[in-house]
Amino acid sequence: MSAYTAPLQDMHFVLNELAGLEQISALPGCEEATAETVTAVLHEAGKFSSGVLAPLNRPGDVAGCRWEDGDVKTPAGFVEAYQQFVEGGWNGLNFPCEFGGQGLPKLVASPVLEMVMSANLGFSLCPLLTGGAIEALLLRGTPEQKATYLHRMVEGSWTGTMNLTEPQAGSDLGLIRSKAVPDGDHYRIYGQKIFITHGEHDMAENIIHLVLARLPDAPEGVKGISLFVVPKFLVNPDGSLGARNDVRCVSIEHKLGIHASPTAVLSYGDREGAIGYLVGEENRGVEYMFVMMNEARYTVGLQGVAVSERAYQLARSYAADRVQSKDLADPRGPSVAIIHHPDVRRMLMTMRALAEATRAVAYVVGAAIDQAHLAPDDAARQEARAFVDYMIPIHKGWATEASIEVANLGIQVHGGMGFIEETGAAQYLRDARITTIYEGTTGIQANDLIGRKLAREGGTTMAALLTEVTADAQRLVESDDAGLATIGQSLQGGLQALQRAVDWLLTVSAARPAEAAAGAVPFLKLAGTVLGGWLLSRGAEAAVAQRAAGSAETDFLNAKVLTCRHFMAHVMVDAASLSRTVLHGADTTLALADHQF
Repeated sequence: MSAYTAPLQDMHFVLNELAGLEQISALPGCEEATAETVTAVLHEAGKFSSGVLAPLNRPGDVAGCRWEDGDVKTPAGFVEAYQQFVEGGWNGLNFPCEFGGQGLPKLVASPVLEMVMSANLGFSLCPLLTGGAIEALLLRGTPEQKATYLHRMVEGSWTGTMNLTEPQAGSDLGLIRSKAVPDGDHYRIYGQKIFITHGEHDMAENIIHLVLARLPDAPEGVKGISLFVVPKFLVNPDGSLGARNDVRCVSIEHKLGIHASPTAVLSYGDREGAIGYLVGEENRGVEYMFVMMNEARYTVGLQGVAVSERAYQLARSYAADRVQSKDLADPRGPSVAIIHHPDVRRMLMTMRALAEATRAVAYVVGAAIDQAHLAPDDAARQEARAFVDYMIPIHKGWATEASIEVANLGIQVHGGMGFIEETGAAQYLRDARITTIYEGTTGIQANDLIGRKLAREGGTTMAALLTEVTADAQRLVESDDAGLATIGQSLQGGLQALQRAVDWLLTVSAARPAEAAAGAVPFLKLAGTVLGGWLLSRGAEAAVAQRAAGSAETDFLNAKVLTCRHFMAHVMVDAASLSRTVLHGADTTLALADHQF
């Protein structure tokens, strides 16, 4: 199995040419994000990810986590690696300095997270959930809660979770039965939660659970759910750890992938009731939890990028080393490495193109998150927030679906050896599979996109975005560079397909919602394909400009252009068929009666 190498050159290119690192570093509070600082941070993150985390990935997948009478043991080496992660300050990279973080922008944290997740996806899930819990407490926690929990969580010595799902309540949170009974200045929490990522583990001294539960007099449905902070160990007034709270792990799941990440079943209140503290106002828990959810959805999209990159690297390395069959250009010559074979090259180029396109989308959204929080102008913040809200489901849904395709191609490049666990290719497909499910399935992302985003605002954000893409496509078509002109023509074709789907959805969403929903996932994939291709085209244009200016990085710049051209020829061409599916696919989707399935 090849070693993981951080794709630092492409990361820097996307940060500077597409995501606007210079503009982000000019935002209030982001002054430390200079080019020199970012270069140093990414370099060190690459060293840590490849040198510490990546070697634990395969052993962690094989060994998995162990449940022992309520305690969970992570694979060998994980406790020590997590301690190094905390000591290196990686957990607090983009959190406020007042709570011990480094205050760097989301845009800088994104490639760091990508590297950590590429190197070891199971390990990365612990800080991922902690980050979501931190965001919720930053937004809605009381001053006392922030003082009690945030310093240690930002540091990483305490981790965090989000507790939504119950056996009878998955995506439908209105079915939650966990209850919270008032008891003086706190509450007693009773109930069971499932699918709690790192809900119990041995890497940190305390785990801070954010739990959805109902008060005794709460209204039915999602409007009657409150959010509570429930620590594994209670915290004394001086900040030291007190008694064990009445929450315990009764089992962990046996899963298809991410074996090194414990997915816990947690039981609250088997004895006297778990002590919890209300976060924010009563009955607004789902609203607050979506703060965590949006943070997690963005990061899960990054997981898609990370898995794609790692699967591509493994397949590329294998193809360069595996000698098999003759070169078609020299059939009488010696056998050659399979990277010479056209179909293998087709698969590798598609894997590369999807990895780079999803990375471009991720970092651009990350930059917009920074703008939404920090832009000094209110109108600019609102515009960035609208873009972020619109793009999160596209980024999460498309990047994770693409990671399954990329990991699947990686197995195919390996041939029969890809089906053998020891090569490592299968793990990336197994790990990628959950990314399209947790924090909202692709269907949930897609229905959010066409319902709460596209239809509710009448397509305003999409119209503004497509206006920008249209201008870029036209400029490329008119370019003196033949390669860019061809890219522009392909982008125009994708735009036309996307515009047809947008117009149709805006027409039918209110009157025929089932038909619109039947095309929601194809529409999400269509939007991701076109917008990913758009950002790759911007990258190709920047690469041509750098090349013309005499850059010495000609191999890298040429590869950027050719990767974009491959995307247009092999991926963007799907836009037309996806658009037709949105417009005409509902008839058969909805035709059968339930009993006919």
